Amino acid sequence: MSSFYDRFILPRLIACACSNKAFARERAGLLGRARGIVLEVGVGAWPNLAHYDPTRVEKVIGFEPSDELRRRAESVARASGLAYELYAEPAERMHLPAQIADCAVLTFTLCSLPDPAAALRALHQALKPGGEVLFLEHGLAPDAPIARQQRFIEPVWKHLAGGCHLTRQSPALMRASGFEMGDLTQFYLPKAPKFASFLSKGWARVSA
Repeated sequence: MSSFYDRFILPRLIACACSNKAFARERAGLLGRARGIVLEVGVGAWPNLAHYDPTRVEKVIGFEPSDELRRRAESVARASGLAYELYAEPAERMHLPAQIADCAVLTFTLCSLPDPAAALRALHQALKPGGEVLFLEHGLAPDAPIARQQRFIEPVWKHLAGGCHLTRQSPALMRASGFEMGDLTQFYLPKAPKFASFLSKGWARVSA
């Protein structure tokens, strides 16, 4: 049974963190590329909806297992004017027809999935040939002192942050799941703790 913290406090903390203005700027720069039918995993309170171009995006299909975050996401989606579907299934157990989507979106999601490889395989199967995954993820820093700090903090951090890992390497996970990297930018988010702010941003394509 989920604890009171996991059910009610953590979702509010996540929604607050993900509404950060610096994160919003990075989302806006990424999501203008989204097109057609979009799959979004771990939508949270759905801050990404504000950044989709309605002239390019036909529909957004979202997945969010947290009841509290999904309730917030539903409210945001109704007000957005975008066509959408919202499901409670965890990313690893998405039931989608093959080659249904043009694009997938992962923003601060792979860090907290119990089985990110399974989720990426499901996305790969659901994307059409040439389909893209747009990503904005935090992970293991290239600087040894920061990486040591991340590994030291991670056991406690995971417990407090809903299973969030500080040391995952999202580009490597995507390549291992059959995606071909199209564009990748890596950087520390300014004015944020470096142990939690080394970001990977870009897009990858379903390999032929």
